[in-house]
Amino acid sequence: MKFYVDFDDCLCETARAFTVLVKRLFGKDVPYEKVHFFNLQQSFELTDDEYEKLMLEGHRTKELLAYDETPGASEVLNELIDKGHEVFVITGRPASSYDASRRWLDEHGLERATLFCLNKYGRDSFIKNSDFNLELDDYYKMSFDYAIEDSPMAFKFFDHLPELKVLVVDRPWNRECELPGENYTRCSDWKTIREKIAD
Repeated sequence: MKFYVDFDDCLCETARAFTVLVKRLFGKDVPYEKVHFFNLQQSFELTDDEYEKLMLEGHRTKELLAYDETPGASEVLNELIDKGHEVFVITGRPASSYDASRRWLDEHGLERATLFCLNKYGRDSFIKNSDFNLELDDYYKMSFDYAIEDSPMAFKFFDHLPELKVLVVDRPWNRECELPGENYTRCSDWKTIREKIAD
């Protein structure tokens, strides 16, 4: 089987790290459980300039490498790879973060997972014809059996795969979201994800 896995807030605790960054940069104290919007500019009530500064700081190599792993993520994914399944980490991070993201995966025992940067949200100045960037046209030619995702804004990228089982990592910004269909299942942690895949 083939698995699509989002990076931020599925494999690592990016939003938790950003709450610390926001406090350090702007003195704003926003508890993680109050991050109610996937749009962090909205969640943290930032100006355009503040948001740009936050994104630049949050995607520096030092910051990216320091993000904590979501408990159980690498263990479950390595179990899948050991069984012969294919794992594709498909992130909306900018292409400039590829090297640090690849290093994070390697340092967390996920050397065998394939990493692609997909310009999901129109944020990137795109590098064409690279080995690690996906254009949307190329992404839509791919197929997966399972997707592991946290962002309601990303659900539209699964519309071309009606049989896809989507495991939604429970996060504060998706709890009020109505899941699009019966093939979407909310999962509280990676133990639950493992159980749902085994069903």
